[in-house]
Amino acid sequence: MKVVMKFGGSSVASAERIKNVAERVKGSGTGHQVVVVCSAMGDVTDELLALCADASKGMEKPVEERLASIRETHLAALTATVSDKSVRRQVMGMLNVTLSQLEKLARGSTVLGELTPRSRDAILACGERLSNPLVMGALLERGMDAVYMTGGEAGIMTDDRFGDATPLMEVTKFQVREKLSPLLAEGKTPVVTGYIGTTQRGDTTTLGRGGSDFTGTIIAAAIDADEVWIWSDVDGLMTADPRIVADARVLREISYEEAGEMAVFGAKALHPRTLEPVAEKGIPVRFRNTFKPSDQGTVVKRNPKLYSKNVVKAVALVKEVAVITVAGASMVGKPGSAARIFDVMGRSGINVMMISQSVSESNISMVVARSSMEKGANALELALLGQGGYRHILTEDDVSAIAIVGGAMRSSKGVAATAFGAISAKKINIKMIASGSSNQNLSLIVAEKDAKETVRAIHSAFKLEKLNSRQT
Repeated sequence: MKVVMKFGGSSVASAERIKNVAERVKGSGTGHQVVVVCSAMGDVTDELLALCADASKGMEKPVEERLASIRETHLAALTATVSDKSVRRQVMGMLNVTLSQLEKLARGSTVLGELTPRSRDAILACGERLSNPLVMGALLERGMDAVYMTGGEAGIMTDDRFGDATPLMEVTKFQVREKLSPLLAEGKTPVVTGYIGTTQRGDTTTLGRGGSDFTGTIIAAAIDADEVWIWSDVDGLMTADPRIVADARVLREISYEEAGEMAVFGAKALHPRTLEPVAEKGIPVRFRNTFKPSDQGTVVKRNPKLYSKNVVKAVALVKEVAVITVAGASMVGKPGSAARIFDVMGRSGINVMMISQSVSESNISMVVARSSMEKGANALELALLGQGGYRHILTEDDVSAIAIVGGAMRSSKGVAATAFGAISAKKINIKMIASGSSNQNLSLIVAEKDAKETVRAIHSAFKLEKLNSRQT
């Protein structure tokens, strides 16, 4: 059985946890061929992001302090993780190479007071390049024949969109298969950095938020794995955020499509394309809690039978969003109005999460990340106002997005009525509504102050707190 085991930052946040990861991999079962994919240790990626910010401002002292902290964190973890002197020397050599490169990049950017996207990716990639050799060392010490590789060395080739690179999937799958399959056949355990790829020129790229999960599923598809196990600090995909809904339940089974809808809306910080490679081949993905290894977690697969009668599976909340509305009476019936709006947003590098247009065609509302609202509104004002019927650019930044997710919604009646009735009973106003053509997601915008109460009302209306206590 071939398994890709991906471990998140919380799973490798300390020496003790790295040793637990090694025990988990070693105990995964005789006869298993395992590829290990790991994120950076704990909060190291955040520390590297802060380092990038300081370097771009030429702040020498904070940069030096952060470099020293990162070095100390990983060298201390090595001492506490690996006791075998030969293995420790091997890992130390790898860490020193990466730490030296990190220091050169950070200091060079600090001198210039400037950080290019390419340099930023090279710095951020150091988190995984430091954590994965530690995991390799822990595996070697336990008698496993582990081999460390960066994502690029394992064959993940991307375009040059630094910060959110897209894998060149066909060549990537071919290269990953050619490089990893022989190692597995020889009984070796590849330890591959998540989040990292390389361009055709050899430049380091990063895959964006949740990129380590994406690395895991790309590798799984390339080597025809039987399963992917994603280990993190959550129990699985849930009916709602348990910090908002106290009686939220873990979903034991869910489809790729449903999980994808939930991922986009923050049920778990998945890369939006994480499930694409495995969905094509029907490879199951299990989301499990590193700290509760006996729990079932969630399995994402084709045609799940459990909960098949449940119309709604989950209610997800996205905070930190904003609404930009473009309005103008003379937009009505004018071909190309919407195209111009979205062209401006695309050229400005702003992702539109949700769209709603009135049937009168007199306004179009778009949901974007709150951090992008001002940039988007300014770009639209410069490009559109006073031209061809665009009259007003309106913004709202005190809103939240809520998604009601369920594969059975496409063939069921009354979902909107039940949801709207529950929201109305709480005297909450809905500002915007959108539903995708898949009908697996009904999305709403409400005032930020009403968001949590809205999630609780919908969760209760569909009785999701009883999900695992009844036959479905």
